[in-house]
Amino acid sequence: MTETHFTKDHEWITVDGDVATVGITTYAADKLGDVVYVDLPVAGVSVAAGRVVGEIESTKSVGELFAPVDGEIVERNEDVVADPALVNADPMGAAWLIKVRFTELPQLLTAAEYEELTQA
Repeated sequence: MTETHFTKDHEWITVDGDVATVGITTYAADKLGDVVYVDLPVAGVSVAAGRVVGEIESTKSVGELFAPVDGEIVERNEDVVADPALVNADPMGAAWLIKVRFTELPQLLTAAEYEELTQA
């Protein structure tokens, strides 16, 4: 079973070897409201942890997507770009956003720590 990690920026991360799959949490999707536009980087783009790498626009606001790791984009979810509503329908599954090949995984939150963060 793959363990899911979280960031304070409301992103989830699963790791398979040296590739991190990244999406936004259900909490973030609920706070955004109906997602109408998603802008994601293309494969080959270098990213740095903590830097903005994309944008998620909803009927209520515009949110930024931050890179949780240093690395290179290896894939973006074209289904989400074509149908942004997937973010609301399945934020923790089919609506993953990017896959990043990384060299080092930073300190991330466990599910319990993330839940505590969102309850505060």
